[in-house]
Amino acid sequence: MTKVGRTTHKYYKETRGIKVSGGQVVKAGTVLTREGHRWKAGQNVVGLNHLTSTCSGEVRFTQKRGKYKRAVTYIHVVPQEKKTVKAAKSKE
Repeated sequence: MTKVGRTTHKYYKETRGIKVSGGQVVKAGTVLTREGHRWKAGQNVVGLNHLTSTCSGEVRFTQKRGKYKRAVTYIHVVPQEKKTVKAAKSKE
């Protein structure tokens, strides 16, 4: 019989890599990537290997030319506007 309930090396590759997609709304503290050497931290993102968001907002990806003509992908989190402030302004 096979073992049930454990992570094997066969399926471990599925748990690594990017955890969110572009345009997705995330909360503060959400893990965005694992194996962070492929992506760099942009605005409102911290970490080296495991990139996490520092605020709630929408995820954006940008590419920038790096050393030796290699493209580097940055992950940014664009903060959300407060809905309560918007609603208060529209009532006035």
